[in-house]
Amino acid sequence: MSSETAPRLRCPPGATDAHMHFYGPYERFPLAPTSPNAPPPALLPEYRVLQARLALERVVVVQPAGYLCDNRCTLEAVAALGPRARAVVVVPLGTGEAELERLARAGAVGLRVFLLPGGVFQWQQLPELAAMARSVGWHLQLQFNGRLLPERMALLERLDCQLVIDHIGRFMDPVPEEHEAFRCLLRLVDKGAYVKLSAPYESSRSGPPAWADVAPLARALVRHAPERMLWASNWPHPGKAPQDDAALLDLLLDWAPDEADRRRILVDNPARLYRFG
Repeated sequence: MSSETAPRLRCPPGATDAHMHFYGPYERFPLAPTSPNAPPPALLPEYRVLQARLALERVVVVQPAGYLCDNRCTLEAVAALGPRARAVVVVPLGTGEAELERLARAGAVGLRVFLLPGGVFQWQQLPELAAMARSVGWHLQLQFNGRLLPERMALLERLDCQLVIDHIGRFMDPVPEEHEAFRCLLRLVDKGAYVKLSAPYESSRSGPPAWADVAPLARALVRHAPERMLWASNWPHPGKAPQDDAALLDLLLDWAPDEADRRRILVDNPARLYRFG
């Protein structure tokens, strides 16, 4: 799933992978029939190897779209990883506060809203989801095609909830910095949203190693608000070809050339958002 090369970037203590997934074992945790992809099993021992190679001490395990509202695989991994792990889960609309609090005790700090094919929710459900998340102090983690932002901004700006935006806004296809949709993303950041500098392959058309059509957006986000940026591996890169995880981490050397900004992105910002002690 990843090469064995070491990254050039030396992570500071407390570095955090803010978005990855576990899959399987499938005999215990089968994917839903609606899963948008069917990756090979991605298990804890493999991820521990990756953590060690990249010197990542903390991790946020995100519920895969393929498991819908069955959080067992995600929460079992978080329990095994211990206090240096957090979960972002998916629960049905109308889930009561007692169940949300149970999940919070198990390490959940956010509610995932995957607004692409294979997801559970629709845009019009965001206000109710925000209210659920807010009741237990969670954030909403959103993944969508960033090109839709101009038509969705009125809805997003009305949500009284902490927002976290996946994968550099996932503009499909990538847009220039001056594009209205990217300006909308910056506006959300100005209102307090965090953005994950992750998975350029989800939207890039130019491809590796530089991801030249996505890199300007990542650099612009860091220049605009380094205190609102996060980094994530998106391991095991579900639905995509194997990726060089060390090379993905090393992109921060280009996207965030200032060492103090990289420390914010890797350590300080995720510690604040995900409540790492």
